[in-house]
Amino acid sequence: MSNGDDRFGLSTYLTPEEAKEFHKLFVSSFLGFTAVAVVAHFLVWAWKPWL
Repeated sequence: MSNGDDRFGLSTYLTPEEAKEFHKLFVSSFLGFTAVAVVAHFLVWAWKPWL
């Protein structure tokens, strides 16, 4: 890097610590969304089975 900071990648503005924090938030949000979707699908299936 020409500017001497510890940012990496072609077009990112995150330091490695910021990237790790963002990744942790992204993964936890994805897992929460997936859990809600699984519960919603189960409840709909229990109400009106599609198989």
